[in-house]
Amino acid sequence: MDENLIHERAERIRDVIRYLHRFKNALIILYIDDRLIDSPLFLSHIKDISLLHQAGIKLILVPGAAKRIDEILSTAHIEWSFHEGNRITSQEAMPLIKMAAFDVSNQIMTSLAGEKITALIGNWVRARGKGVIDGFDYGTIGEIDKLQINSIETVLESGFIPIFPCIGWSLVGKPYNISSIHLAQQIAIHLHADKLFYLIPNASINSSNFTIPASIGLSPDGTISAMNKEEVNTFLELNEHLVNSVQNNPSSTERWENSEDMLLRKKIFTLLKIARDACDLGVTRVHLLNGSLDGTISCEIFSDFGSGTMIYANNYGKVRDMIHDDIPAVLSLIRPFVEQGILLPRTKQMLSDQCKHYIVYELDGAIRACAALIPYSDGQMEIACVAVDKTCSHIGIGPKMILFLVKRAQAKNAKSIFLLTTQTADWFENLGFIASDISTLPEERKSSWSSKRGSKILRFHETK
Repeated sequence: MDENLIHERAERIRDVIRYLHRFKNALIILYIDDRLIDSPLFLSHIKDISLLHQAGIKLILVPGAAKRIDEILSTAHIEWSFHEGNRITSQEAMPLIKMAAFDVSNQIMTSLAGEKITALIGNWVRARGKGVIDGFDYGTIGEIDKLQINSIETVLESGFIPIFPCIGWSLVGKPYNISSIHLAQQIAIHLHADKLFYLIPNASINSSNFTIPASIGLSPDGTISAMNKEEVNTFLELNEHLVNSVQNNPSSTERWENSEDMLLRKKIFTLLKIARDACDLGVTRVHLLNGSLDGTISCEIFSDFGSGTMIYANNYGKVRDMIHDDIPAVLSLIRPFVEQGILLPRTKQMLSDQCKHYIVYELDGAIRACAALIPYSDGQMEIACVAVDKTCSHIGIGPKMILFLVKRAQAKNAKSIFLLTTQTADWFENLGFIASDISTLPEERKSSWSSKRGSKILRFHETK
């Protein structure tokens, strides 16, 4: 079998083991769009949820019920409307809304039972009426007043999966229709969840349905795999017209309101705001997952960038100095680049001797990039051994590493900053490096330069 193929498989297996260790006993809140229940992939998602539960991950499920509510109200010939994303109905609709919400939850509970997983549907949400705002009566719409945290934690510790219907109850037992996507967010915030997932059919953030800011990297399939809170704000500002155009142009409303693409854009837009706000309130990571892809839940947990879009707080990934314990991981990281002739071979001893000159990029406990800053006696400094794991090459880790080393060299009053490259000159030129001549190299580095290899010399041109 091909040696590189074995290496890639081994790395994937190591990732799974690493994440199993990391997320054992972790808490994940999972919102499930009820349109997925009729999907041929629904039972596959249920199986993945069951496997995660069996692996020791705690799960809370929050099913949406919009589709089922539509069906039941239509059958009963009860009309409704929407105001700022809220379903507005008369009081006579509330028993049917409650029936629809529990029907969806029961379907999920029954499917989990088929996998020998016990789930419980509970009334753990105290709600209050949204009331009248700016003269508009929201009627049966409720807002979350309180979550019964102790009861929820007891269910989790007992090894069960709690399921939350989109119904809240007032102190006197009056039911209200509450937003499932906001409910999932609030549960994640109040229970200090490790992750919050939104599983939505066809949810994909790419250049075909949104305008992508130039500063945000794309995955190989053209989607945004990750954004921090600041990048989310930039994205929302750039794409606000996609939602507001309908409101500002009434003549186009009927055409666009019935467009699945437009409805999906609006939902993703809303979810991004909810995800950003969740991160502001302590949720480390929120994930928007495409429920139309088989295995999307497992991929998002057990790989660095999974299959959806992750919204994260600013503590995701970090540049730090290399330590001796990192050397095996760094050797594994640079191996493909050595085989392609991009980097020169390094041994364990070489890395050990120059350990203090290296930095690494750590992501969820794994080393995903490395680089070195080598000083010379004449005051020049060389950026060397720059390598980024190919699975992370699209999120801007490489430029972060280079900028980090440039600033470090400048802080040490480097006379000049240079590097040698054979195949990546264009990439470095884009970061502010310009061609130079071998005669400008430090004498000790010039003696090891090989005309056979023919490396190009580039210098950071903004250095003073």
